[in-house]
Amino acid sequence: MRGAGKATALIVFAGAASADTVQVVALGDSLTAGYGLPEGEGLVPRLQGWLDANGVDAEIVNAGVSGDTTAGGLARLDWALTEDTDAMIVTLGGNDLLRGLPPEVSRGNLDAILSRVAGERGLPVLLIGLDAPSNYGPAYKADFDAMYAELSQDYDTLLMSNFMGPLVAGSDLATARARYLQDDGIHPNREGVALIVETLGPRVAELIGRVEE
Repeated sequence: MRGAGKATALIVFAGAASADTVQVVALGDSLTAGYGLPEGEGLVPRLQGWLDANGVDAEIVNAGVSGDTTAGGLARLDWALTEDTDAMIVTLGGNDLLRGLPPEVSRGNLDAILSRVAGERGLPVLLIGLDAPSNYGPAYKADFDAMYAELSQDYDTLLMSNFMGPLVAGSDLATARARYLQDDGIHPNREGVALIVETLGPRVAELIGRVEE
């Protein structure tokens, strides 16, 4: 998603890790980077806190860059993916939607990312999708929404089908926007991030379990 400025370095929120600690790289845009939130309140530090509280020995590396499209994520994959990486969370596509990029372009970039991470490196991946709005038409929405599940199946990844899904579960869209999003209507606020982490945390624990198998 769009944001003010781009991250210039990976931020590690778990401190010094032991030799047995699983390192998970979170590759994404401003939804991952924590745009608009105080330090320590974004997705990655809140997710790290959930893992620590639940006794999961893992280090989450924040490779979220505000404004990145799927093409941007692919372009910096070599920088984000190091020899120490044991697993990856991929959360990209929001800026593709904002720019109205063709779903086949987004799909091709995600396919290339998964091919290198899950295919060539054989690393476990959690792919996190987004639902397209209806204003681009039903065909666009159907193609965009389907690509995450189809790519997940192709590469045998774990899947969280909609990053924003926890925000609308049990409430209407207008209420969710007012309560869980920042004033821009795009990025989750502190309460929204907390809800997302409640759903995301167990999936990341499952991802880490795949590393340890």
